[in-house]
Amino acid sequence: MTVFFKNRWTQDKLGNNAYLLFSLKTSTMNLHKALATIFGMTMVSRVAGLARDILFARAFGASAYTDAFNVAFRIPNLLRRLFAEGAFSQAFVPILAEYKSQQGDRETKYLIDHVATTLAWAMLLTCVLGIVTAPVVVYLVATGLKSDPQAFDAAVWMTRVMFPYIGFMAFVALSGGILNTWREFKIPAFTPVLLNLSFIVATLFLAPHLKQPIYAMAIAVLAGGLLQMAMQVPALLKIGMLPRLAFNPMIGLRDAGVRKVLNNMVPAVVAVSAAQISVMINTNIASRLESGSVTWLTYADRLMEFPTALLGVALGTILLPSLSKANFDGDKAEYSALLDWGLRLTFLLALPSAVGLVTLSEPLTTTLFHYGKFDTLAVAMTGKALIAYGVGLIGLILVKILAPGFYARQNIKTPVKIAVGVLIATQLMNLLLVPWIAHAGLALSVGLGACLNAGFLYWGLKRRGIYIARNGWRIFFVRLAGALCLMGGVALWAAGQFNWIGLQAHPFQRVGALIVVLAACGIVYFGALLAMGFRFRDLKRTAV
Repeated sequence: MTVFFKNRWTQDKLGNNAYLLFSLKTSTMNLHKALATIFGMTMVSRVAGLARDILFARAFGASAYTDAFNVAFRIPNLLRRLFAEGAFSQAFVPILAEYKSQQGDRETKYLIDHVATTLAWAMLLTCVLGIVTAPVVVYLVATGLKSDPQAFDAAVWMTRVMFPYIGFMAFVALSGGILNTWREFKIPAFTPVLLNLSFIVATLFLAPHLKQPIYAMAIAVLAGGLLQMAMQVPALLKIGMLPRLAFNPMIGLRDAGVRKVLNNMVPAVVAVSAAQISVMINTNIASRLESGSVTWLTYADRLMEFPTALLGVALGTILLPSLSKANFDGDKAEYSALLDWGLRLTFLLALPSAVGLVTLSEPLTTTLFHYGKFDTLAVAMTGKALIAYGVGLIGLILVKILAPGFYARQNIKTPVKIAVGVLIATQLMNLLLVPWIAHAGLALSVGLGACLNAGFLYWGLKRRGIYIARNGWRIFFVRLAGALCLMGGVALWAAGQFNWIGLQAHPFQRVGALIVVLAACGIVYFGALLAMGFRFRDLKRTAV
């Protein structure tokens, strides 16, 4: 059965992602098929990013200078997540969609021009201010770098080079919102790959020719941002929505639509800020630990992000529109059933991923990064951080499943309040864990904080009667526990059969050994589930 949703209703009742999906002509879809599609697009970007990190580790290892780069890159990246992809997109896209559906292309183009003008002037001022105050910004983000004047100066130089990146990415976010509203999804989905390709080219061809090779990475960020921005232009020209900028910033600010976007950004900034503030604090703490700590955490974070993005982001993207539809229909049973499906699928796939990160930390770290300047100390330290992330992986992914349960009901305040409380709890845990296990304590506090966040979100959904667990959870967990124990045992035994450090001179053998171990773990885990009566068809769902 095909269902049509009127644009006005959709804009009023739903948020960003839901509007984009429900404004289309939709039909009953298999959620697993949709999950596989998003999974595949995300995989391309993650594989390119992994290749980037492998080359980076080989060329630069882990040192004060890699810490300097990671600190410098984190500054514009933080602003990008706050004001481009995060708060700006959430505020801009629903208003853009309303203009497109109600006021026609001419008024919509005026809105785009005025928003782009305001955004361009704001980013110009931000970039100039960031470049001028770079020493102060770097000191505030990573006070520990001050103990190494050369590394601190390198971080300041790279921060100045990379600061325009936030301006490029603001335009990319603007373009992505426009293209998605016009149902052009391919360009926004592919765009992140360009930054990874820029890193790869700079590592291979530019870094060897510079007196300070790490500076090539800052140039790569600038080039990658420019490439991502340039890629949007032909697509915007095609639909006739390439923004025209005005020299007078007040032209944009006088537009009622622009003021509405700015007003909507305020709560969105608060929502996005909590996690980013925690990241910034953790970076500052790591910069005051042993040299290389920021880099070790970054490498471990890259591996942790694989299951987090592939599973958490994909499931969250699918659940939000489906939950919104159920909420509009007043179908409480369907709403709860969708959450139940998402939770079961998360536990089914996230728990073995967590066990794999914990039991196979050395095989994963050595196979992917133990080359060139990435020495055995870096392997050990990255492995510790990876184990710590693995402990809290289930919480990191569950948050992305449970939060849409509130967002689909237009309840943003509850997740924000929980996030602020978790931010405080995470930093309190840092006080206990960092003196004990150093940089790994930062990773562990992030994971445990996410578990706390997920726990409060779950409790809130249950208390409000939004989620009611379906039958079968007890036997489901019994089966999972049995399969996970068998898998963990096999992982530890199989990993112990190889000298992963000693295989550094034989990279293909090491890659082959890791593939064999991962395959054995997968066969044992899913085989055990099947033997205990689990059937994957029981999780199959469709949604309008």
